[in-house]
Amino acid sequence: MSDTLSTPNGTDKHLVRQRLLQKGQQTKAAIIDTALGMATQIGLEGLSIGAVADAMHMSKSGVFAHFGSREELQISVIREYHQRFEHEIFFPAMDLPRGLPRLKALFNNWMQRISAEIDSGCLYISGAVEFDDRPGPVRDALASSVKTWLTALHRAVLQARDEQHLSKETDATQMSFEIHGLILALHYEARFLKSAKSLQRAKQGFEHILQRYGATSVNA
Repeated sequence: MSDTLSTPNGTDKHLVRQRLLQKGQQTKAAIIDTALGMATQIGLEGLSIGAVADAMHMSKSGVFAHFGSREELQISVIREYHQRFEHEIFFPAMDLPRGLPRLKALFNNWMQRISAEIDSGCLYISGAVEFDDRPGPVRDALASSVKTWLTALHRAVLQARDEQHLSKETDATQMSFEIHGLILALHYEARFLKSAKSLQRAKQGFEHILQRYGATSVNA
């Protein structure tokens, strides 16, 4: 009997490898999704290979095979959170004209995400509390993600000034700092103190910041 009847040819082997790779990628994505959901509730430090394996109904060795360490699992969760953050806040704003429309969109998108995170929490903020004084790859990954976002916010302020939608004397670094501070205050008020009007006050605070920096009446 010919061996070709029982042994896959090169094309068949390639298809098998592709399917196994695809299945592995799908499993890893599902693990990260589960781990991210856990991290927003219990923090990055609360993640463990065992806890995620239990939630996934997998063996510890099965989860470990996809990441190799608890630290790599945490970093993968941070990367996934950052990608979702970009897709929900940053990318939609980039479809709008440069300047004030884009800056307003960034803030409004941010508000929408905060509304959704009131019951779960922001990984950037909870992670900063957990890793602010703990150097290492997890802290580096978290800080890099936050800095990337703050750089994008700063660039949006600069563009608004360049488009003359803000006063030419606008200190972009200071304005970005104030907007970020407003976001941090909102999280504290909304999630910790459960203030009913925190979102409304944050929006009003943003309008006050725009007014102080001479914002023009450009429609977003």
